[in-house]
Amino acid sequence: METITSRTNPLCTHFRKLASSKGYREETGEFLCDSPKLLQEAALWGASVTALMYTEGAALPPLFDGAARVVQVSESVMRAVSPMETPQGVVFSCRSMRHTPPERLEPDGRGRQRYLLLDGVQDPGNVGTMLRTAGAFGWTVFLLSGCADLYNPKTVRAAMGVHFRSVIYRDSLAHAAALVRAAGLPLYAAALSEDTLDLRLADFSRCAVIVGSEGRGVSREALALCDRTVKIPMDETCESLNAAAAAAVLLWEGARSDLR
Repeated sequence: METITSRTNPLCTHFRKLASSKGYREETGEFLCDSPKLLQEAALWGASVTALMYTEGAALPPLFDGAARVVQVSESVMRAVSPMETPQGVVFSCRSMRHTPPERLEPDGRGRQRYLLLDGVQDPGNVGTMLRTAGAFGWTVFLLSGCADLYNPKTVRAAMGVHFRSVIYRDSLAHAAALVRAAGLPLYAAALSEDTLDLRLADFSRCAVIVGSEGRGVSREALALCDRTVKIPMDETCESLNAAAAAAVLLWEGARSDLR
């Protein structure tokens, strides 16, 4: 078994750059994951793992096909490499997936056709949480311009394996909206306006919903392309919800009929 004891080893440097630099992730076509749970998800869904570091005693799933470089490291090396404040003994790199939008939108294998469009959501934890929730309720996600990096370690950690098991598209607002229009789907926005509809009255059976950034909400450009805005009814003493929490309510409402 290969071992690394120096924090200046080239693989350690590679991992640190994957954790800290979006440009480096794009240049190499790799991203960094940490924790045994994410490794289990990667193994379960056949992700292309390129290198793995672990400390003695870490829980490892059966190795995939032997293609990954597997290295045992000391606790001090793991602390130097892992993006987590408290490392869990496993950190590994994977090949990035393709995220090119399709030529047209088609129902998935279960006949569902619901899309979540994220418009400038900048917090990686929120993006990851929305990806995880969308995966749980059968929505397909489009990341539009201005969103946090899909492969930021905080995004990956919050998504809890969705990167490995779900299709996620990166697209412009105009092109994503055109795909929705061509598919004959209504395009909603989670925002307030004069004709805002209570989300319980909206038809979410086949649709696309735009959720905006934490600070400004849905952009004016996105609002101009929407058919209708929808709101979540809540106590009048509460002005708004966290972006990820609001998305969770919308996504669950859309999937409610499937879950009966």
